[in-house]
Amino acid sequence: MSDTQDYKGKPLDLANMVDYSDGSIVSRTILDKKTGTLTLFAFDTGQRLSEHTSPYDATVHILDGTGTMTIGGEKVTARAGEMVIMPANIPHDVQADERFKMLLIMIR
Repeated sequence: MSDTQDYKGKPLDLANMVDYSDGSIVSRTILDKKTGTLTLFAFDTGQRLSEHTSPYDATVHILDGTGTMTIGGEKVTARAGEMVIMPANIPHDVQADERFKMLLIMIR
């Protein structure tokens, strides 16, 4: 599936739509609209998205493994099947103490 239109109206196995890559973070956009985005990520152990802020709440749904986020200086760990909402305008980062996959949901 190369175009996000191909995803509509079909069940999606999100965890299998993005593969791990040694020493990297892999991302795949599922939906990109002016009102928001859905992006899959696969983090190899030791990878991270550095601290940043967003003007919108960012929701992370863990699909595989365990991910660690630091939100406003507080560490939060989430496992497959769990979700974390990172509040707008609060510094946060995402770290992979082990391999994990997540769906990032941004609603503007």
